[in-house]
Amino acid sequence: MELNSEQQAIRDLVHEFAVEEIQPIAREADETEQFPEEIWDGLSDLDLTGLTVPEQYGGFDADPVTYSIVNEQLAYGMLAVATALSVHCLATSCIAAFGSDEQKERWLPEMVAGRPVGAFALSETSAGSNPAQMQTTAEREGDTYVINGDKQWITNGERSGVIILFAKTAPAEITQFVVPSDADGLSVGKKEDKLGLRASDTTSLSFDDVRIPVENRLTDEGDGLSAALSILTGGRIAIASQAVGLAQSALDQTIEYVTEREQFGSPLSDIQAVRHKIADMHATTQTGRMLARDAAQNKKMESPETSIAASTAKYRASEGAMDVTNEAVQLHGGYGYTTDFDVERLYRDAKITTIYEGTTQIQKTIIARELLD
Repeated sequence: MELNSEQQAIRDLVHEFAVEEIQPIAREADETEQFPEEIWDGLSDLDLTGLTVPEQYGGFDADPVTYSIVNEQLAYGMLAVATALSVHCLATSCIAAFGSDEQKERWLPEMVAGRPVGAFALSETSAGSNPAQMQTTAEREGDTYVINGDKQWITNGERSGVIILFAKTAPAEITQFVVPSDADGLSVGKKEDKLGLRASDTTSLSFDDVRIPVENRLTDEGDGLSAALSILTGGRIAIASQAVGLAQSALDQTIEYVTEREQFGSPLSDIQAVRHKIADMHATTQTGRMLARDAAQNKKMESPETSIAASTAKYRASEGAMDVTNEAVQLHGGYGYTTDFDVERLYRDAKITTIYEGTTQIQKTIIARELLD
């Protein structure tokens, strides 16, 4: 799983940005629940807002392994930033993969520059793990579609300028659309008050007779769900990679703490039980990293094993991040339970990686289906 020279350079560049630009503002962004727009502008300056866009539209056009690396390193700085970018990249990926030449030319060059920000509207209150139950509809009237319904848990919901929307065009048909966020009849709900990922704006979206032209349809009617699932495979690799970056950050901060903190006249790092916990945390983090890289390599090679590899990586890396951050808090003792140290935020943030873009239970279902059915 060795990285080539270009991938190593990108890893080092993004890691430096995460440490020098993101980490210093992470605590304030978490406390104020405000996304750091200056960081988004920095991502644009590094060409990362065009990460999944073809070069002909000004994009970076990263291969899946490079995409994994960028997600890992950004999450090392702050998960909310990595999540916002990965969702933006879901939106650009949908347009790049399913859009017409005219749609790509219309939307992608500006999204490469960072504005408009992309959002991905699939989930609903009654249709999370099972999108086939969605209630949002898009009825065709001549040269327009009229959209009605509500979407939930939308990352970049407040910040977005472009929304990739999934709606039913018939009782058993889900179709994919591009909807500008300033469309008449589209309203954004309040930001969710969340356990973690607090700097990321997560909102509902309500569509009340929103009219969009037929040219804004991305897939043929009925092909939207298969399109969503294919894009989400790459999304799960991104979340696995983010979980690894978050875990690595917790591990590095814990190593620093136990080597400096003294108890009974010697550093905590001299205690064998502490040393064994550090070893376990490292092994867990490395396992997640190797699984994420393997899944990315499978996707790069267009392997039929990509789906199971992505679900395996997402499952183990996210659960591993929970284990590592839990141990990080424990090894920090009372300090770990306060906001004086970042590990409490990392612990809160880690939980969402086991939930969004397919819960742990959904990943297990996918893995078992691939192996048994």
